[in-house]
Amino acid sequence: MPHSETTPETEMRFDGRVAVVTGAGRGLGRAYALLLAARGCKVVVNDLGGAIRGDGPDTNVAQSVVDEIVAAGGEAVANADSVATPEGGKAIVQAALDTWGRIDALIHNAGNVRYGSIRDISYDDFKSVVDVHLMGAFHVVQAAFGPMCDQNFGRIVLTSSIGGIYGNNNCVNYGMSKSGMIGLSNVAALEGEDCNVKSNVIVPSAVTRMAEGIDVSQYPPMDPELVAPVVAWLAHEACTVTGEMIASIAGRIARVFLAETRGVYRPSWTIEDVAAACEAFHDKGPENPQVLDFGLHGHVGHIGYSFQMASEGAKTAS
Repeated sequence: MPHSETTPETEMRFDGRVAVVTGAGRGLGRAYALLLAARGCKVVVNDLGGAIRGDGPDTNVAQSVVDEIVAAGGEAVANADSVATPEGGKAIVQAALDTWGRIDALIHNAGNVRYGSIRDISYDDFKSVVDVHLMGAFHVVQAAFGPMCDQNFGRIVLTSSIGGIYGNNNCVNYGMSKSGMIGLSNVAALEGEDCNVKSNVIVPSAVTRMAEGIDVSQYPPMDPELVAPVVAWLAHEACTVTGEMIASIAGRIARVFLAETRGVYRPSWTIEDVAAACEAFHDKGPENPQVLDFGLHGHVGHIGYSFQMASEGAKTAS
């Protein structure tokens, strides 16, 4: 696709808006913070500054990004609180409220990596990743949600991963955390509907320090700057989608969604019936091409469709 022509009148800006970006000292988070600031957003640059495992905090990491933003004429403040505790999550959001009196966008990007299989991972390594990625998301979302609802505006962007959607070996802590983002975002989207608070999930792929140890020599260009415009759009007031997952990898953007096959109805089942129907309820085409995408209110759609099938099946049987 050709690039959209941008003029001063059509440029999507964030003037007057305030964003919090966690894990913004390096990699993807840094790219998000820089792009938002370049478009007029005031930014809380949060980063503990630790190593990839989360060890050895360094407050200079966040400050260096702030210095870069200020040097370019933008506004930003550094914050080195940890998302892993409720107190840290509140302090990160409070930095925006204390400095500028509001929070309009929350981008939770902070993360750490500690590899290990289900069988062998230590509990400390398991918990450390869950605390930062998943509990960290809840801590900052809970702190930001009230102020966003009270001002009748907010944009939340949570970070999942293909490792959370499709799974991967030796990262059970990471996979579980990134799957959990889907549930948190959907609940935030539902609870925020009446307050113009939208919540979505970014599923990013980029070559950052989290790719250490992986041979990326044959990868196409996968710089964080390819993902940043997607996240900025999700954080913008003009973004209308909510409760969705958007993937960005090597220049490709796609919607990721949960779906159901049409399924099979019987008024009663035995174990043997289930075994015999396995192929049919797994069928998604081409003979039975209907795949059901229920969207944000999927819990209602799922129940309603299932009840409808049961009702129709009962009528057919009678």
